Amino acid sequence: MKFSLSTFVYFRYSLDEAIKRTKKAGYDGVEIWGGRPHAYWEDMPDNRIKEIRKLLNDIDLKISNFIPAQFRYPTNLASSNKLIREGSVDYIKHNIEVAEKLESPYVSLCPGFSLYDDGLKNAYNSMMKSFDEIIDFSKNYKTKLIIEPAHAMETDLVLTTEDGIDIVEHFGNDKIGLCLDTGHLNVNKENLSDVVKKVKKYDVHWHIDDNFGENDEHLIPGEGNINFEIFLEKLKESEYNGFLAVELGFGYTNDPNPSVRKSLEFLNKNI
Repeated sequence: MKFSLSTFVYFRYSLDEAIKRTKKAGYDGVEIWGGRPHAYWEDMPDNRIKEIRKLLNDIDLKISNFIPAQFRYPTNLASSNKLIREGSVDYIKHNIEVAEKLESPYVSLCPGFSLYDDGLKNAYNSMMKSFDEIIDFSKNYKTKLIIEPAHAMETDLVLTTEDGIDIVEHFGNDKIGLCLDTGHLNVNKENLSDVVKKVKKYDVHWHIDDNFGENDEHLIPGEGNINFEIFLEKLKESEYNGFLAVELGFGYTNDPNPSVRKSLEFLNKNI
């Protein structure tokens, strides 16, 4: 297995500096956050993308995933408001174009949420319509879509691994895969080892972070109550050979280097 780091923890640094520090810390790859100040699509013309690709090539660092800024802002793929939904779909399309040029293997999708005066059924149908349009758009790109189940603070539409699997089964594993976050699984009270077995036949990318099962703090692995030892053992047994992407929370952004190093040390010790 290989280890990567979401650039989000370097929120107060440029993308170039975040990439350099990720390499210096010893990671095999980097997961590029598509929000400002890093890789918001409007800030990524071709010359800027070429600069980032050159930097990655020069320091021999792979991209594990591209994460458009989605949870809480500025999109909702499940909105019944035509302007909001179509604008959200267009936003993801732009991000797919950026991810493709950056040579990212994946671009992750967040499900959106219902409004209380709209209802779950309407929101779910709007979400599936958005996914259908995005998948159709992506068919000419190498970058693959992956859906990320979340938790009740972020969505009421795709919460559990089973919810994510239902979407993959609907569209086909060749069209869309799964982005699974250990912190989300813990908040949702899912058994991580059972999930590893459940998703073995699907295309999966893993986010690694910790919490105490109540809030999604995105803590350093080992600093919450997730039993990573058993999870990582089962992941090895499943012959997973992709990236484990450390995704640390906003609380580390003032001084990210210690948490970045500590996370990698934990994974190296337990793999």
